[in-house]
Amino acid sequence: MSTSDNILVRARNVHKAFGDIEVLKGIDLDVAAGEVVVILGPSGSGKSTFLRCINHLESVDQGFIEVAGEQIGYHLRKGRLNRMTNREIATQRSRIGMVFQQFNLYPHMTALQNVIEAPIGVHRQNRGEAVRYARELLARVGLAEKVDAYPRQLSGGQQQRVAIARALAIRPRLMLFDEPTSALDPELVGEVLATMRDLANEGLTMIVVTHEIGFAKEAADRVVFMDGGVVVEQGPPSEVLTDPKHPRTRSFLSRFI
Repeated sequence: MSTSDNILVRARNVHKAFGDIEVLKGIDLDVAAGEVVVILGPSGSGKSTFLRCINHLESVDQGFIEVAGEQIGYHLRKGRLNRMTNREIATQRSRIGMVFQQFNLYPHMTALQNVIEAPIGVHRQNRGEAVRYARELLARVGLAEKVDAYPRQLSGGQQQRVAIARALAIRPRLMLFDEPTSALDPELVGEVLATMRDLANEGLTMIVVTHEIGFAKEAADRVVFMDGGVVVEQGPPSEVLTDPKHPRTRSFLSRFI
């Protein structure tokens, strides 16, 4: 578990509702720098909503989330929370990489152009440096030969690996993965998970929402099980996945055995 001096993500009493439906009911979670946390749980448990709150794609109704000691989405002034400007929120997001279920690549851009778009357009990086690093990242995810390919010319697994390279191109201190393999055909899942395992082995801080139990066993430092908008159970994969303490965790995992 993390110690107070190396916590990168700190969530406290996070609540989120959509209309009358309360999706998050008080989430407390710390993630240490360099830690890989996999969040499991049934559909509707609030996993993806919590992930989106970390990046302020959804605003929290109560509680707070900090990344690297900085509260996400709000300033605390004179004891009151004030929403950041869109520009300030964009600056916070520019340090957090996120990979979604859908690849969201620009169809009119090549793989290389997709990867360099944010470093040049948002981070004002030198084009030559951005291109050099993008080629390095595409090689790292096994796509060195696809730099000039358009998304329509790539398989789903290849498109998702371009999306991972694109997220890495901003040199994020935190990577969020929201069910990154759920839109893929089964035979393409392995190549994306292999890329994610490599990132985990390199010490990148990752929070991964997934149903891939095998990935959780192999790559996670900690597994968090959510249900009904709360954290039900958490701990090392060897404990949560093989000897869960809570009946809801046992019931969920029984589907995968």
